Amino acid sequence: MDVRQLQYFLAIVDHGSVHRAAQELFVAQPSVSQALRALERDLGTDLFHRTGRRLVLTPAGERLIDPAREVLRGVELARATVEAVHGLRSGRLVIASMPSQAVSPLAPMISRFRAEYPLVEVSVRAAATPPEVIAAVRAGSAELGVLGAPSLGPELAGLTVHQLETQAFVLVAATEADLPAAGAPVSSDALAGQRLIVGQPGTGMRRVADEILRRSRGSRIAVEIEHREAVLPLVLARVGVAVLSESWRELARSAGAVVRDLAGDEVLRVCLVHRDGRLSPAAAAFLPG
Repeated sequence: MDVRQLQYFLAIVDHGSVHRAAQELFVAQPSVSQALRALERDLGTDLFHRTGRRLVLTPAGERLIDPAREVLRGVELARATVEAVHGLRSGRLVIASMPSQAVSPLAPMISRFRAEYPLVEVSVRAAATPPEVIAAVRAGSAELGVLGAPSLGPELAGLTVHQLETQAFVLVAATEADLPAAGAPVSSDALAGQRLIVGQPGTGMRRVADEILRRSRGSRIAVEIEHREAVLPLVLARVGVAVLSESWRELARSAGAVVRDLAGDEVLRVCLVHRDGRLSPAAAAFLPG
């Protein structure tokens, strides 16, 4: 068993086929197939069931995933530590983030980090919900994770948590005429008849939108969308109004949208998380001071 075989095995797991794994690794497909067969011979067991062109993990393959990620993470940590002896002049930092928190606070954090360490590549992986961020960090596919959740509970056990800020929610519309009269923050029951652009279940914006739908007579969903980057264009096209975290406030205003505060106690507690233990030099440098 060697590191290359484990790397190829995980690429197949992550991308679903030998063909796609080879494409991601920029190697010939036979090389990936041969490495997988050699790994299975060394372990004395099949790691995948082969059903036509599909590969389905066997129980042994499932059990290998976490140890394989640990081995690769250890190799990457060793390489990054040696490279950082003379300063962070290279390397790569992978961060999993929810969309709203990628807008803020992550984007400003990356800007500050890149100003100090311009040769380190930062890769941000999309994760729609807190469990997806946590899963990516636990699995080792991302070293750091940024998430926003109504509370920080036992699902974060075993992770180191850095609380960054608290975000409230805002209502975003194309024009003032699409919202109640300006003044105090808009209450959930003051949006009767509104057409809402909502995110998928499990997100903060969806939870608040569902409360509006429950309390405001005649309000309804116009669009349910997983692509958060499409929300503002839909709002500006007057498809509906949207609930977003306040991290979008300045971006929405700069795009020409109207932003109003929402009444209520619903907030997101934004934090940066990583696994306990030693971090790569790039990840350690990225942590809030």
